[in-house]
Amino acid sequence: MKTGIQLIAQERKEQIEKHGRTVEGDMLLNRNDELTTAARALLSNSTPRTRFSHMPVSWNDDVCIKMSKKAYKERLIIAGALIAAEIDRLQHAEEECQMILSFSTHWPKKMGELAGK
Repeated sequence: MKTGIQLIAQERKEQIEKHGRTVEGDMLLNRNDELTTAARALLSNSTPRTRFSHMPVSWNDDVCIKMSKKAYKERLIIAGALIAAEIDRLQHAEEECQMILSFSTHWPKKMGELAGK
């Protein structure tokens, strides 16, 4: 029997490979807490209709309805994978920030080198 973390990792892998939900896509499409909003909705013990009503409005309705109707254990696994996706998105954003800061710190020196100084 797989552990919880193994099930979540398998779900995250499926999100990426089967559904094309990459960190780059999340950087563009899920910048406003959509991933954690969906995870919270799936963790709710309410009805599928209520869970659906709390899903991100920008997400595909059919996908959200399908997720909202899943059994509790499956919703936990999906929610865990969505949280992992949000962590990946945040780490990617931090890496991009570090790159920009690194470039901007060295930019004046590099410009001087280009100008022959």
